[in-house]
Amino acid sequence: MSTPSLSVVAIVPAAGSGSRMGVASPKQFLRLGGVPVLVRTLRILAGSRVVGGIVLVAPPPAVERTRRLLARHRVPRVLAVVPGGAERQESVWLGLQAVPAAADLVVVHDGVRPFITGTLVRDVVEAAGRFGAAICGIPVRETVKRHREGFVEATVDRGGLWLIQTPQAFRRTLLWEAHDKARRDGFLGTDDAVLVERLGVPVRMVAGLQENLKITTPDDLARARVFASARGHR
Repeated sequence: MSTPSLSVVAIVPAAGSGSRMGVASPKQFLRLGGVPVLVRTLRILAGSRVVGGIVLVAPPPAVERTRRLLARHRVPRVLAVVPGGAERQESVWLGLQAVPAAADLVVVHDGVRPFITGTLVRDVVEAAGRFGAAICGIPVRETVKRHREGFVEATVDRGGLWLIQTPQAFRRTLLWEAHDKARRDGFLGTDDAVLVERLGVPVRMVAGLQENLKITTPDDLARARVFASARGHR
């Protein structure tokens, strides 16, 4: 298989402390299917046919530990490991500084979403190449209610509602502009797409994966281990 060019570079924010996991070690270093969660994620990105390089954003105290981990597991295509910020948005911005100026598209993917596929990465990248910005997600299928002070306030129409995942992909210059504006405005978003939306740029939706869970809590990790075991990764 030919090596993808650096026209597509992935930023992987993995600078969280893992406080909601209730463990001393950051969640991205916990083992899943015999290897750290982060390594599983990076291997899929590096093995895709479209991502030519990866910028990994690590917890500031664990930058050297992360570099040693990647060397030990021989994770390819990592261009840089940089220290992250206090918020995910700041970490992506810091990662963006390390993306080569020659890159046309930037993929942003959470380091603790290890069940993506190369096909999903390709689909999101191809959509971003065509439309400038693309995300993935799954439609909401359950009843949604808004509550206040312990009681139901309203039932929300779920038509058109999607649960959003990563990877997300954008033209590099567009993502830079979106982050720069958010920083100047003091705006903090829950994902990168909302920063692009604030520029008035349409964002293309791509069908995601039901199993593309984000490992944040002990329950998430337990589900991930069951899923990995079912796939034959013990």
